[in-house]
Amino acid sequence: MEKVTGIGGMFFRAQDPKALAAWYEEHLGISRVPTDYDTQPWMQDAGPTVFAPFSSNTDYFGRKEQAWMINFRVNDLDAMAAQLEAAGIKVERDLEEYPNGRFARVYDPEGNPIELWEPAAPR
Repeated sequence: MEKVTGIGGMFFRAQDPKALAAWYEEHLGISRVPTDYDTQPWMQDAGPTVFAPFSSNTDYFGRKEQAWMINFRVNDLDAMAAQLEAAGIKVERDLEEYPNGRFARVYDPEGNPIELWEPAAPR
């Protein structure tokens, strides 16, 4: 069976796409979509990716009308949280350390939830 090899893009509606793309670039290091075919788009590190449909009545994403949430892997959750907080962004840290790692949550300027995940070290 032929399988997909990874996520090739994340596409979603925004009230102000240019401002939101600038926020993601400034605070999370995700470069904007290139305007030509000679420029490389944002390249992510290889690593685990969870693809998990949730029940339509979950409250895990926050607002009931929120249909998606993205989870970004980070190398150092404490450093990323400190960087975001220094920029005035509220970070909700999950103080529990899970077998698969540590988590925190932030919201982009349009209220979209972003989960930050520092995977646990391999055993």
